[in-house]
Amino acid sequence: MAGAVSNRRREEVIGALRRGTVPESGLDLLAVGLDRFSVALDAELATVAGGGAMFKAVRGEYGAGKTFFTRHLAERAMRQGFATAEVQVSETETPLHRLETVYRRITESLRTSSMPPSAFRPVLDSWLFTLESDAIAADPSLEHADEASVTQAVNALLERRLASVSSRTPVFAQALRGYRTAVVSGDVATADGLAAWMGGQPQVAASAKRAAGIRGELDHFGAMGFLQGLLAVLRDAGHPGLVLVLDEVETLQRVRGDVRDKAFNALRQLIDEIDSGRLPGLYLLVTGTPAFYEGPSGVARLAPLAQRLATDFATDARFDNPRAVQVRLPGFDHDALVSLGVKVRDLYAGGSAASARVTSTVDDAYVADLATAVAGRLGGRVGVAPRVFLKKLVADVLDRVDQFEDFDPRAHYALTVGVDELTTEERVARGGSGLDGIDLDLSDDD
Repeated sequence: MAGAVSNRRREEVIGALRRGTVPESGLDLLAVGLDRFSVALDAELATVAGGGAMFKAVRGEYGAGKTFFTRHLAERAMRQGFATAEVQVSETETPLHRLETVYRRITESLRTSSMPPSAFRPVLDSWLFTLESDAIAADPSLEHADEASVTQAVNALLERRLASVSSRTPVFAQALRGYRTAVVSGDVATADGLAAWMGGQPQVAASAKRAAGIRGELDHFGAMGFLQGLLAVLRDAGHPGLVLVLDEVETLQRVRGDVRDKAFNALRQLIDEIDSGRLPGLYLLVTGTPAFYEGPSGVARLAPLAQRLATDFATDARFDNPRAVQVRLPGFDHDALVSLGVKVRDLYAGGSAASARVTSTVDDAYVADLATAVAGRLGGRVGVAPRVFLKKLVADVLDRVDQFEDFDPRAHYALTVGVDELTTEERVARGGSGLDGIDLDLSDDD
């Protein structure tokens, strides 16, 4: 596996693990235990690519790999041409009940396989190019026609393709027409302003909006129409759909009651829009803990939402249905944690000049010992251990073996887990005191 990986891709993954974060890409290199979902996810992506829409809820305790799962799916989708966006729900920064803010975060985090965030403007330009190409392909005489004739043909095609959007949010199609006019005429300031306005940005220059004949700012009620417009633009720009991840939705349990209820209702609205067929090309994915789905401060507060998400988890987890609207991640056991560590070790060795020393010194047995030790420092909760385990494995062990020929982790390294390097959930698992760290000797007795 490691030998076929580019150095850049390898370092992006290893670098993220060294920092204790989930890599943005290359997650297929680390996937452990996700094969059971692959067939269902690919079938759902195919449905979306065919003009349908899907909603999926992912549940799991902290450390079960929810963020990894969603980014793994997003990466899988991008390889199939999808665009993706990840929005972190936050009471202050991105409140779910303010859909105009959610839409703005979507355009800010939009990415494709060839464009990092924000890919919104490049997607608009790709859409423009495709629109003109399709208009000329439908009428080859336009290739030698004057600009006015081409503009008329392109605008007619734009109206046909955005008919459903225009009927609901005509101002979005109006802004697109204005954007194209500004680009063609070389009016950079107006084009920039209209692109920002279609991206949901506030405080756009009034002159740019006047040029397109539009007024006002995007609000909660218009956001759904703008999302519909974005999906249409993505489709015409060659992307079969958008995978949208709403992460940290479980934080809604900690907000004021009335705000929480509004947020749950907004989520219900999104699901209903998907079910009604008004958001073709959207794959919406939300994550949360079991308490979010079942607790008194979670979705149970809104019965219609709870009904839409209801899934049987009383049956043995071996028989969970990957096609269900809600799926659960079982989290890591010791064997899975060790398998993940071995994958990372092999990936690291593939880019090391000391590959043989890395794999022989940090052998499978040592990886297993380190996994046991880290989990032990976190109250024996293996499911909470992956982030800390991988950070220690890369930064404290593999980097040192790679750089120092005489470094032997069994002889020279004692695991230290400091309070200041743990997240809140990891500190709770540790049952920590205020000590600066806990030393665990992994050296051989001899």
